[in-house]
Amino acid sequence: MTRLRIGTRGSPLAMWQANEVAVRLERAGHDVEIKPIRTSGDVRLSVALASIGGKGLFIKELEDALVRGQIDLAVHSLKDIPSFIDERFALAAFLERGDPRDAWLHREGESFDALPDGARIGTSSPRRRAQVLSRNRTLVVDPIRGNIGTRIRTLKDALFDGIVLAGAGLSRLNLTKDITSYFDVDDMTPAAGQAIVAVETLADAQVTSIVRSINDEWSERAAQCERGVLQKFGKRLDCYSCIAVHATRDDGGEITMRAFLSDHEATTALRVTRRGANAEKLIDDVANELMAGGAMELLERSAPR
Repeated sequence: MTRLRIGTRGSPLAMWQANEVAVRLERAGHDVEIKPIRTSGDVRLSVALASIGGKGLFIKELEDALVRGQIDLAVHSLKDIPSFIDERFALAAFLERGDPRDAWLHREGESFDALPDGARIGTSSPRRRAQVLSRNRTLVVDPIRGNIGTRIRTLKDALFDGIVLAGAGLSRLNLTKDITSYFDVDDMTPAAGQAIVAVETLADAQVTSIVRSINDEWSERAAQCERGVLQKFGKRLDCYSCIAVHATRDDGGEITMRAFLSDHEATTALRVTRRGANAEKLIDDVANELMAGGAMELLERSAPR
């Protein structure tokens, strides 16, 4: 029996994710301890996430704890992990993907398409903001921070007319009763890695081989496809980039890749859909089509002025 210390953020959703990993490792015969760690992204809730460094703030302290030997593995939402990670670390395992769709929540249960001009929408994501505006330019989209419960309270307190949240998080916390509807992935393309729980270890750690035993092969392949497109843009992507990539597969094993990319105000929005059996070719094709459509210029216009 191996004793494993799991590092995680302390939010209800993060604890759910850590417990899912712990259950699988315990079933494999290991002794597991969960150690909540407060991250920079959890502390500075009064400002927009993108303005203080983006989602990488949710993993920094966990990676520091790995380096110091305080934990053996860290559990993250894959969409919170930057497209490139330090070579000291490895993404050792991915759990089965949950529902990747974004959910629409409205105070009075109205559909997104029925919103009046000027309705106020809350989302912390540049990608969601851009896709909302690309569908309805009359809407006012403002940032919203905090855990899922906090965000739902802002809606019930009438700070927003509607909010957009990841459906998987709501499902995992038994909050689907608050969902008005789901966006189709063709209309609101999910973030790369959305609804996948990832386990990070030190690259040279013996625990990496232990963690591989709970890996889901399709989740890993989908993660490689989605993050592979992001990686084609090198260091050009930042916390303001309005980009989404999502991979699915059919019963025959063919992969469908969807991508969205736009400037901050969604004045120009690119959507790409490609299908095929060769994942590496699909990654190249999707990235090349985005670049041919002017992706580089749009990324330069991603940061708010």
